[in-house]
Order: sequence, then C-alpha cells, then structure tokens
Amino acid sequence: MPETDPPAAERRHVHEFKIRFGDIDSQGHVNNVKFLGYLEDARLEMFHGDPVRKGEKPVRGMVIARHEIDYRHPLLPTVYPIRVETWVTEARAASFTLAYEVRDDEHVYAEAVSVLVAFDVEAGRLRRFTAEEREFIGRYLVPSA
Repeated sequence: MPETDPPAAERRHVHEFKIRFGDIDSQGHVNNVKFLGYLEDARLEMFHGDPVRKGEKPVRGMVIARHEIDYRHPLLPTVYPIRVETWVTEARAASFTLAYEVRDDEHVYAEAVSVLVAFDVEAGRLRRFTAEEREFIGRYLVPSA
C-alpha cells in the first residue's frame, strides 16, 4: 500500500499558551511586541522542546533573517488558551520559511512569516542544513497551492 502525505492540518505544529497579565498594554489588549514572543516560544517548542520530549535530536544552529507580521484582530485578556499554529511553506538548502497563525477556534489574531537560515555558530557564518535537519523541517512542509 503506497504511503500518502499527511493532510496539511497534520503538518502544523501547535503550541498553546495563556496570556499573561504583563502582555496587556494600556489599551486593554495584547501589545503587538508580545506577539513576536509568542512566535519565538512556538519555534522553541517546535525545534527544541518537542523533539527532546520525543527522544529526538533538536534542530539547532538557525537564526532569523526576517519577520513579517499582520495583526488581524485585537487579542483581549482571556482565561482560555490561545495557540500558535506553525508550518513550513518553503524549504531550501540553507533557509526555510515558517508561517504562523496566532488563533483560537473563533479568530485569527495575527498571521506571520519568518525566514530562518542555517548558521554555523563556531565559524560565524551561514551553512547548509544537514540531511537530518532537512528531514525534520520537511515534516512540517505545506507547499502553497
């Protein structure tokens, strides 16, 4: 029986979090800068926390080359979890693009894109991803239609 690719929804990494009191600004909603922190937390879980918990090697040696974020709806204080859904939209030899949605079941609060590049920390320069890293990144690849 031929193996089929999982549906796009199964290729998304999901990170749930709760809004903290300090995330709220004087206008009564989550401050725009806090969204970048939510994206960072989701990336850390996707590439470090989740693999370590599964007994896999975490993906290290990446730096952010670019962020782009669009705010779609004010995120107000709430007690229920919000989630960041993250997936890969493009993978190259030395970089890949992550897409994100900060959302709940009702609203998308922000959509974002980050470009990450492979980086050799010791040499202080860009590098190519290893085959193992490309395989891991490929788990989350959802090519655009």
